[in-house]
Amino acid sequence: MRPLVISALFVALLVGLPSCGSREGGRGGLLSWFTKKPKPPESKLRELVERAQRHFNKGYYELAEKDFEEIRDRYPDSPYALWAELKLADCKFFAGKYLEAAVLYEEFEKLHPTNEAVPYVIFQIGTCYYRMMLSPDRDQTNTKKAIQAYRRLIENYPDSPYVYEAKRRIARARERLAEHELYVARFYYRTGRFRAAYYRLLYLLDNYPETAPARKARLLARRYYEKALEETRALAEGRLKDYWGRPYP
Repeated sequence: MRPLVISALFVALLVGLPSCGSREGGRGGLLSWFTKKPKPPESKLRELVERAQRHFNKGYYELAEKDFEEIRDRYPDSPYALWAELKLADCKFFAGKYLEAAVLYEEFEKLHPTNEAVPYVIFQIGTCYYRMMLSPDRDQTNTKKAIQAYRRLIENYPDSPYVYEAKRRIARARERLAEHELYVARFYYRTGRFRAAYYRLLYLLDNYPETAPARKARLLARRYYEKALEETRALAEGRLKDYWGRPYP
């Protein structure tokens, strides 16, 4: 008889506990978890997309990143997966992590070269490097990369709405490169390397003739040329010494 008693008690527990939960406003109870229907995948994805966009709009980029990563990884077949992939790059960009953003934008373009967002992506690649440009006295690799990206946008997507701004930024970046060349020329001149200084001016004038530094270079060219001639004669006559006081070869 004992098994029958245990079974009866178990049935009574199952019947009685839900009723206790209903007396508390219809929520809770030990068995309430079993009675909830799981949300369909579409509903979960929609909530995740809305939360990700909300975090992004409020500037909570780290939280938005986690949401976009979850969308990309958990729903790879959803049309939102590609969107999330691009928004991950946007999160890095608007958080000021330009190098990381550039890598993600470049990866997106490589994986989806025909996607309609590619003009925007190329513009953003250029903008990442544009934001990382250094002062004229420092390395100008990022400046050159910005120009390359913007030119690629103009050549491949001439009707893009980003072309106008890309052209303006190319002009500014070219000014920066010209400033760098003028800085180097002046440095060579101050240190007595007159031929190197003059050649640097010539390079500036040949490659960035429309810039403000080019106008300054034209005013310096004659003086730099005369000094370069003097250095050439000194080298030919063996009068020019190196740093250690030895004649130049």
